[in-house]
Amino acid sequence: EAISWHVHEILKKRKLLKDLPVHRVVFHEITQSAISEAMAHPRDLSMELINAQQARRALDYLVGFNLSPLLWKKIRRGLSAGRVQSPALRLIVEREMEIEEFVPQEYWTIEADVRKEQQPFVARLTRFQNKKVEQFTVVTEKNALNVRQTLLDQAAGKLTVTAVERKKRKRNPSPPFITSTLQQEASRKLGFSAQRTMMIAQQLYEGVDVGSGEVGLITYMRTDSVSLAKEAISEIRQLIKSRFGEKNLPAKPHFYRTKSKNAQEAHEAIRPTSVMRSPEAVKSHLKPEQYKLYEMIWKRTVASQMIHATINTVAVDLACGPDSTFRATGSTIEDPGFMAVYMESFDEKGDSDEGRILPDMKEGDVVDLEDIRADQHFTKPPPRFTEASLIKMLEEYGIGRPSTYASIISTLLNREYAILESRRFLPTDVGRIVNRFLTQHFEQYVDYDFTANLEDQLDEVSRGEKEWIPLMSEFWKSFNQQLEEKSQLSREEVMDARNLGTDPRTGRPVSVRLGKFGPIVQIGTREDEEKPLFAGLQPGQSMQSITLEEALKLFQLPRNLGKTPEGEEVSASIGRFGPYVRYGKQFASIKEDDPYTITLERALEVIREKKEADANKTIQEFDGTEIKVLRGRYGPYITDGQKNARIPKGKEPEALTLAECLALLEKAPAKGARKRAPRKKSK
Repeated sequence: EAISWHVHEILKKRKLLKDLPVHRVVFHEITQSAISEAMAHPRDLSMELINAQQARRALDYLVGFNLSPLLWKKIRRGLSAGRVQSPALRLIVEREMEIEEFVPQEYWTIEADVRKEQQPFVARLTRFQNKKVEQFTVVTEKNALNVRQTLLDQAAGKLTVTAVERKKRKRNPSPPFITSTLQQEASRKLGFSAQRTMMIAQQLYEGVDVGSGEVGLITYMRTDSVSLAKEAISEIRQLIKSRFGEKNLPAKPHFYRTKSKNAQEAHEAIRPTSVMRSPEAVKSHLKPEQYKLYEMIWKRTVASQMIHATINTVAVDLACGPDSTFRATGSTIEDPGFMAVYMESFDEKGDSDEGRILPDMKEGDVVDLEDIRADQHFTKPPPRFTEASLIKMLEEYGIGRPSTYASIISTLLNREYAILESRRFLPTDVGRIVNRFLTQHFEQYVDYDFTANLEDQLDEVSRGEKEWIPLMSEFWKSFNQQLEEKSQLSREEVMDARNLGTDPRTGRPVSVRLGKFGPIVQIGTREDEEKPLFAGLQPGQSMQSITLEEALKLFQLPRNLGKTPEGEEVSASIGRFGPYVRYGKQFASIKEDDPYTITLERALEVIREKKEADANKTIQEFDGTEIKVLRGRYGPYITDGQKNARIPKGKEPEALTLAECLALLEKAPAKGARKRAPRKKSK
């Protein structure tokens, strides 16, 4: 709606409309009937929807443009906060804190290895001495072994079937994809990041040459609606009937409703533009990742209109002596239905009896008990978020919109608030400090309910139930007051250094905190007569877990190793980019070696390899200057150590003169300087 309004305003300013009447045409699917229907019933622009968009944008600016500079002043440059980004960071940090505070609890399960007529199966103890067995009924090895022995004695090698319960259950297909479920499933099934998923989906939407010209293979991929166009449903049902048989086609189409909070449902679900264009038919025209995503969308769409799966389940109770019971469960798929085409994935896989087939048994049967096992377990902490589970949690809280999830995740990673370790989010020291600052001083604005309630109020604006300017004023009044109060905080109050103990050699305090370029350990304070000593943390170390012993070890660097044959001093240390050896004014990375134990012999070997690599890299050097012509990743270039200059096309790097190099360096920007885009002139 806001885009329409902006286009209308531009056309008015340019006096291109004259007296032409302007109407808004709304359709939620790109089909002939939907567009014809919309054209037949135009309407005026909805100022309510436009105001809601203006309010949402203004809120994002108010939060981001005011909180981010405060983070720069109090923590370090380059950081940011946002109305949606900050609650997402809070989720990651709080989950990590749950994991750190988690205390595992021991428990034991008792299982019987049973056999009936050469077919083995497993049963778990559910009642012992007429009491229900819960997770923490058996909590020690001694207790578990006593229970096991009692059961073995009572059973005497046999168990008796006391009950057999058979059920049929139906499993219904999942609805077609919306943006969030596409991102979640692509993460779980294909290992794609949310950003990569959206990039590939954009390519499929914009069009791919399938031999007969470019064709858009899927519908619009930024949507929160699970509905499908009538024409699409008709085509899908036709395909199911011809390809999978009439038995897999339900009598009536499936119609789905969105479960997402604040769903706008401006577009239909993500589906192939034509299911008759099968993945196999277009595979040769697609890149591997495009094919994988298209195949997943195609299968999910087709499966969503297929018949349910029918699953047979069976539960068998087996008596062990007079007062104890084991239970065996199993299930078989009677009719796969939609499961023959597509099965949804899940992040955390629980125990499932699916596919576990039990022998045919009836009440009164006696089966052979081969052994009883007592197995030790420990409760597990909640898992770290994957991209899929984080998106799901944001969606459940009503935080953000489908189109924003990928950019939220990218921001958290780009700002180094979190890293992905084994495809799961781990907060960094910077992320923890930013989150602590926001939750301590701006708790209301990173509260999950506040963010979701704000979305609800914006939806009220879109429905014309609330005015947007009073909403902004109310928000800004309290937010601005808090900004002014918190700007008075000192950097030390915000950083909240963690005290590790005392240096036994000097008696000075040892602490860890965030410095300008990352986490650092500090010996002493600024108030001491002697200046404090500083050392950066090694890769893999964190402010949260580093010990006093580990911190003091950092001050053993740099280690003086000796000299090169040319008389240059050689030392080993750790810098911003990892461990290195230094010789004279030069540096060589030692990623495979430990700076605390590397020998002079090994360091000289690394230096020799570095010099050889540099020699192969050098095209030209000019005596008496620092200027060199080098081979780089993107081709030859000129450098003086301060600036890099590109070599113009047609110029041979080997033939460049010193004067030509100086002239090119003169025009080159300084390292780290960014080219500014020219300011656009408004006409």
